[in-house]
Amino acid sequence: MSPRGGRRRRRQRREARRRRRAGGRDGPAATPPGGAVGPGGPPPAPAPPVEGARPADQTAVPTRYRMRERLLAIGDDFVIETETGQPAFRVDGKALRVRDTIQIRDASGIPLYRVQERVARLRQTMVIERDGQRVAAIHKALVTPLRDRFDVQVDGGPPLSVQGNVFDHEYAITREGRRVATVSKRYFRLRDTYGVEVAPGEDDAFVLAVVAAIDELREPER
Repeated sequence: MSPRGGRRRRRQRREARRRRRAGGRDGPAATPPGGAVGPGGPPPAPAPPVEGARPADQTAVPTRYRMRERLLAIGDDFVIETETGQPAFRVDGKALRVRDTIQIRDASGIPLYRVQERVARLRQTMVIERDGQRVAAIHKALVTPLRDRFDVQVDGGPPLSVQGNVFDHEYAITREGRRVATVSKRYFRLRDTYGVEVAPGEDDAFVLAVVAAIDELREPER
């Protein structure tokens, strides 16, 4: 071995010893919290929750009710049930017999809505009242090409549109283009019975009052 080669090896050994001593004093490189950092940098921190925000309800589903045709002709108490047989509302039979009025109560008997016939501008009209105040009026549209159409004027709110085959209980109720309820005899295979499927977030008793009013308006023209 040449003197130059020996000096080079001794110098490399001294540098290696200095690196080992320096590593012992500084310690191993610290690992960032959460593990190693990838090539894109540390992962972003989760956003703080928004104050007062509530998660959207993804479980809400329409409620389906069993209705009886021609309530005014029955003259007896009638219980409006859900499709599972749960009593939801009651129709007052005494009001039907004495005043030709459809009065819808809740399951405990508290009055909610009253439906009565009125004559307005030569058109048969059904009026819905709550606590003695009119909340809506339903009448058949004057021009009804191809399909039957009933208009529901809601006091203090947007109107409802009723379109479809009303005489066969196959129609839809919408508000500003959005479905409020669907009426169909296919929901229940019982005589003189039809179903009403009410969208989540609606006043179910009011929707049922509208449907009952429409059912009475269709009768004189059958």
